[in-house]
Amino acid sequence: MITAHVFIAVSLDGFIARHDGDISWLLQRDDPEEDHGYTDFIADKDAIVMGRGSYEKVATFDKWPYDRPVIVLSKQLAGSRVPEELKGKLQFSGLDPRKLLEDLAGRNIRRVYVDGGQVIQSFLRDGLIHDMVITTVPVLIGGGKPLFGDLAQDIDLELVCSRTFPSGLVQSSYRILK
Repeated sequence: MITAHVFIAVSLDGFIARHDGDISWLLQRDDPEEDHGYTDFIADKDAIVMGRGSYEKVATFDKWPYDRPVIVLSKQLAGSRVPEELKGKLQFSGLDPRKLLEDLAGRNIRRVYVDGGQVIQSFLRDGLIHDMVITTVPVLIGGGKPLFGDLAQDIDLELVCSRTFPSGLVQSSYRILK
């Protein structure tokens, strides 16, 4: 069985980026001495599924940060040519979340990291997220791209653990109750 997992940071007012995609408010709090658990989180994931916005942000970085397959879930980019330097590392898909997970399961992928607000929202709406690690940055940015959106029904969560960091970040891990 394939499972989908979230690891993401938000502002205290619930945004993952400003309207224009800017995440400088997050990077200002990045302390290389502080281990927020990403390395442990990603260690057992077979692939990463992200949205177009996340991909476009990561594509601006000096170096491709991922060492496992990345699938960009975007109807706009589906069928687009993968940049030469990312061939074999990246693919674009226009599938809906459930069909994408079925496709990945057929490729023997078992644990997927889901990243990006709209993609996380669509996986949540379809009941496909197993657990979430949400790191809250103590800053109010007043507006932007929200982590969560409208839902047809409540999604019950169980708090697994919560911890604080010297930088002021608060990280909470939740299991989705089905």
